[in-house]
Amino acid sequence: MKNQNLTYWVITVALAGFLFGFDTIVISGADLPVQKLWGDDYPCVRFLEILMPFSDSCADRFHGFFIMSMALWGTVFGALFGGVPCDKFGRKRTLFWIGVLYLVSAIGSGMASDPFMFSFFRFIGGVGVGASSVAAPIYISEIAPAEDRGRLVATYQFNIVFGILIAFFSNYLIGQYMGEVAWRWMLGIEALPALAYCIMVLGVPNSPRWLLLKKGDEVGARALLGKLDPLGNINEKVAAIRASVQEKVKSNFFSTKYSKPIMLAFLLAFFNQVSGINFVLYYAPRIFESAGIDQSNTLLASIPIGVVNLVFTLLGMYLIDRLGRKQLMLIGSVGYILTLLGVAWSFSTGATGVIVVGFVTAFVGAHAIGQGAVIWVFISEIFPNTVRANGMSFGTGTHWVMAALITMMTPAVLAAFSTVSIFLFFAGMMVLQLLWVIFFMPETKGVSLEDLQRKLMGETVNDSSNRKN
Repeated sequence: MKNQNLTYWVITVALAGFLFGFDTIVISGADLPVQKLWGDDYPCVRFLEILMPFSDSCADRFHGFFIMSMALWGTVFGALFGGVPCDKFGRKRTLFWIGVLYLVSAIGSGMASDPFMFSFFRFIGGVGVGASSVAAPIYISEIAPAEDRGRLVATYQFNIVFGILIAFFSNYLIGQYMGEVAWRWMLGIEALPALAYCIMVLGVPNSPRWLLLKKGDEVGARALLGKLDPLGNINEKVAAIRASVQEKVKSNFFSTKYSKPIMLAFLLAFFNQVSGINFVLYYAPRIFESAGIDQSNTLLASIPIGVVNLVFTLLGMYLIDRLGRKQLMLIGSVGYILTLLGVAWSFSTGATGVIVVGFVTAFVGAHAIGQGAVIWVFISEIFPNTVRANGMSFGTGTHWVMAALITMMTPAVLAAFSTVSIFLFFAGMMVLQLLWVIFFMPETKGVSLEDLQRKLMGETVNDSSNRKN
């Protein structure tokens, strides 16, 4: 009974990740067609000249901000404020309205008649992405047993990369048969899985921790804890959850009390994006075209990225509760450095084409087994029960601010700097990440959320699994 309930609820909520991945990557197929359609009418916008002084092109600046990164600015908004409805209305209700946002965005952006309408609906979808990156990992982490939490929260990441893979396939197939309006179908087809998700998420309950701590519904919380673990000691679990919030502080979230988890979340999210992962995923067709691959084959060349992303995410899910979060980050960091240097070498020597595709694909594999598998799990674990929603919003907000800035600037950066310089910069950032992981990142596998709270707050944890780490 426990496994059936847990499996269904985790799979359903993790489907928000599928929509996340699909929505995030589907824009790569619309990138060049949209610029071709509306590019001559892009206006010069003054504040973009200030943000990107290194570019003289109004079209590049406008396209980067309003077309390619607008969904990410919506994601920033959704991530920063997603914790509010999670706490006020519950994880379940928040997850349902996230699905509605995806549905409206897909239909609206597919039918957009001008770049500003397109940007508006992409922004709405981005809000859904940002809010889902807060709500879904929180929900799964709060219903998962400690020994399986990493694997179960990582199903959200698996669905993200599965959505990415399906988006690459969808873009390629639609591009082959739908002609000039293909980009509209690429974006609009997301409405189908969004509708299915909205219906399915109605069947999941609220988090027992939310019911107990935010709603004051101990009866409901006990019933759900019993379904999740019929053989467990419910009184002990309720007592542990209550004890985690007994010592309430008057200081706000950014007080010194929470400085350690805040800094850990910030640096993990920061390094995630300065790896260049969104730069690669959003602009893979452009990168491959600059590597000498014919434009008609760039969407096809992107498919191996999605396949490798999926395979290595599955490997990361298998290993995350065995090797631990820190070990995966060490493996991923070394992989990042080697593959980014490989891409830079390829462009510097002219050894482009399939060699670049190979290094870029290997880079995505390094991301999938490291940062990709770890980020949502780690951030959802390290904050205390009382501020978990705020902490998740902060960590994901940092992630999406960086993603939006990088995506916004990419068209102008590609025009102003060499590809070699760009990938060397990302490699340098990953050297810093490797040092941070070695010397500062703690291990969190196999520890209950309440024991993790005491560990990161500087208290003693009588937990054998933690001492092994």
